[in-house]
Amino acid sequence: MGAEAGSAGLGRRAARIGSVAVRHLGGALVSRGGTVLDRLAGAAPAMLDELGPFYIKVGQLLSTRRDLLSDRLCDRLGTLTDTVPAPPREAVAATLTEAYGPAERWPFREFDWEPVGSGSIATVHRAELSDGRVAAVKVRRPGIVPLMRSDFRLAGAMAGTTRLVPGLRKLPAEEMLGQIGTAVLAQADLAAERASLERLRANLADASGVRLPEPYAEYSREQVLVMEYLDDLRDFTPEPYTAEERRDAMRRVLHTVYRMLFVDGLVHCDLHPGNLRLNAKGEVVILDAGFVVPLPDRVRRHFGGFFMNMAFGQGRRCAEIVIESAAKVPEGFDRAGFVAAVEELVGESAKVVAGEFNLAAFAPRLFKLQRRYGIYAAAEFAFPLLSLLVIEGMIHSFDPGVDFQGEAVPILMRTMGPSEHAS
Repeated sequence: MGAEAGSAGLGRRAARIGSVAVRHLGGALVSRGGTVLDRLAGAAPAMLDELGPFYIKVGQLLSTRRDLLSDRLCDRLGTLTDTVPAPPREAVAATLTEAYGPAERWPFREFDWEPVGSGSIATVHRAELSDGRVAAVKVRRPGIVPLMRSDFRLAGAMAGTTRLVPGLRKLPAEEMLGQIGTAVLAQADLAAERASLERLRANLADASGVRLPEPYAEYSREQVLVMEYLDDLRDFTPEPYTAEERRDAMRRVLHTVYRMLFVDGLVHCDLHPGNLRLNAKGEVVILDAGFVVPLPDRVRRHFGGFFMNMAFGQGRRCAEIVIESAAKVPEGFDRAGFVAAVEELVGESAKVVAGEFNLAAFAPRLFKLQRRYGIYAAAEFAFPLLSLLVIEGMIHSFDPGVDFQGEAVPILMRTMGPSEHAS
C-alpha cells in the first residue's frame, strides 16, 4: 500500500511538473520575438522557480556549466533566486510539534512567528530559549523532503532519456544529476547543516575578523536548527564604509573563502548578500551553512592548481590540469590544439591589470573551448566555480579594485607548494 501511495504521489508530481513545463515552454514556443532558443531560455527561470527548491538549486548549479550548455541558457539560469513567501503560522507550528512534541514542551519562552528570513527550504525566526538566550531558529518547510526526493527521482528518469536524444548522447547528465542532486537534497537536512556549521567554526577558529553563529545542539533536530542570534548586522553595501574599510572587509571574505576551498576542502555555494554580513565591529559574519559541500581531495588540488597557475600566467599547466581532471576526453582529442588555445586565453588574462580580472568573463571562454574540443569537466567542479562566481559579483560591487586572483596566491602557495606552478 505504501509503495502504491508513493507511486501515486510520484505520478501526481510528474503530472504537475509536466503541466508547469508545458505552460511555460509552450508559451515560449508560441510567443513572438527573438529566436526559439532565446524564448525557451527566457522561460526557464520562471518555470524552475515555480517547480520549487530542487529545480531552483539545480538550475543555479547548471548555470555554471558553460562547457555543456549554451551561453544564453546559462545566463538565464544565473538569475534564479530562492526567496519565497513564508508558510502560514500553522505550518511552522506543525514542524515544531514534529520536532519537540506539544507546544508546552517547546524549548522557547518566546517565538516570533514573523520570520527574519524566508528561503525555499526553510524560514528563520527569532526566539528566546527557556534558558534565556536569544536564538535564531531555522524551521524546515513542511513536506519539503518528500517533494525534493520525488523531484530527484523524476529528474533521474529524465536524465536517463538524454542518451536517446541525438546531440545529447555524450552529455554526462546522470553523473551531473547524481553529484548536484545529492548536494541539493542535503540542504533539507538541518542536522547536517549543524554539523557543517560546527566544522566551519572549528576550521576558522583562528581566523581574525570572521564570525559564525554557534549552533545549539541540545535544541536542534533534523527539521529545526537552533543557533546563536547575531544582531546589529549590516548589509554588504559600500556606504557608510571608507575605501580602506571596504578593502579590509573584502580581503577577509576572500581569505575565508579561499581557506575553506583550497585548504579545508569545503565549498560554501551560497555566500550571497543575504547570508554574508558585517557586524558593528566590522567582522565578516557567515549566517548560513546549508549549502556547504565537501570536495574530494583530487578536485580540491586540481581546482587550486588551475587557479594558481592561472594567476601566474602558466597556460600550458592550466590546460594539462583541465585534461587531467576531465570527466571525459573524446577519442581523437586534439590535445595540441586545446593546449595552445588555453595558453592563449590564460596569456590574455595575465595581461589584465590586477583588480580587473573577471572570473565571470574568463570562465565562459574556457568552457567554450572545452565544448569545442569535447572535454567535459567533472561534475564536482560546478560547486567551487559557483561559490567563486557568487562571491565575485558581490565583491566587485562592494570594492571594484580588489585583486581577486592575487589574494588567493599566498594561500595557494602554502597549500599547493611552489612545485605546482614550476612548469
